[in-house]
Amino acid sequence: MRVVVVLSMFALCVGAEAQQVSPAEPLSVTGPGLNPTAGPARNFTGAVTVTSPFRGSGGSRLGGATVTFQPGARSNWHTHPLGQLLVVTQGRGWVQAEGQPVREIAPGDVVWTAPGIKHWHGATPESAMTHVATAETMEGASVQWLEPVTDAQYRRSQ
Repeated sequence: MRVVVVLSMFALCVGAEAQQVSPAEPLSVTGPGLNPTAGPARNFTGAVTVTSPFRGSGGSRLGGATVTFQPGARSNWHTHPLGQLLVVTQGRGWVQAEGQPVREIAPGDVVWTAPGIKHWHGATPESAMTHVATAETMEGASVQWLEPVTDAQYRRSQ
């Protein structure tokens, strides 16, 4: 399955080089698996790979990347000033907003997290999970990284 999305967020939050649409180019296609980068330990627990980062052009604030979490890997708690959209493409994962129950996510699921909501997402202990993550920037930032999801918090998801 090939997912083509033209979007700026994860490139900014993980420091990956993003594909940017040229002002003279009205349409851009970013191929799968471009520019693989390890998700930084300051933002993730476990093995995470960020690929195909992208960002819009012409004043667009939208960007993102494809993110793969190996079994047990997860993001830190974090927020997005203008919200975040995830589209799950492979595997099984979990997502949780602070104070809410953990929700399982699977291929085809679309997850919207409203602006400013503290949350995390990642793979289940038994399955890797891949999603396309997108968000807009506000004042140059698309994410505020917070503390790690502890092993105890993660285990409560089971």
